[in-house]
Amino acid sequence: MDNWIPLSDEQYRLVWGKFYKDFNFKPSIHSSDWPSYRLPIPFVTFDITEYTDDDIDDLEEKCVINLRAVTGSDEYIYALDWQHKCYLFNPHLENGNESRRIGFCPDGDYCFYLNKDFKWGYLGHPWEQSISIFGEELIHQFETDRPTIFGKIVRSNR
Repeated sequence: MDNWIPLSDEQYRLVWGKFYKDFNFKPSIHSSDWPSYRLPIPFVTFDITEYTDDDIDDLEEKCVINLRAVTGSDEYIYALDWQHKCYLFNPHLENGNESRRIGFCPDGDYCFYLNKDFKWGYLGHPWEQSISIFGEELIHQFETDRPTIFGKIVRSNR
């Protein structure tokens, strides 16, 4: 089985429509408009302005480990890359087609990993250079195995 399944055009529209509505998503490059989305409670947002290549490698590894801890072996989650191809992603399966992969570090676009019910998620903000984690289960998991790239806490509501 493939761990990166492209969303159909209809799935893409439905998922993004729900995200825009539920999170009041208003993409912006202007700091006066940040955060660009409303986060469900509880949440924590980390600064990621200072990092090395080793920190990126650590982030990629720990994100997969942490997502595996909160999903079933056959469970797919949404992997969304703003204004690009988006996928259903299963962190338990081997990498498969690397050309489909969406990174965990926001590198010019928003990158979001969300449970299909949106009860928890990982949101990367490219211009604020931050990563937000919401949902108690996922927050706890990232506290247990915290990536080195996570700097100071920018915002929190726990």
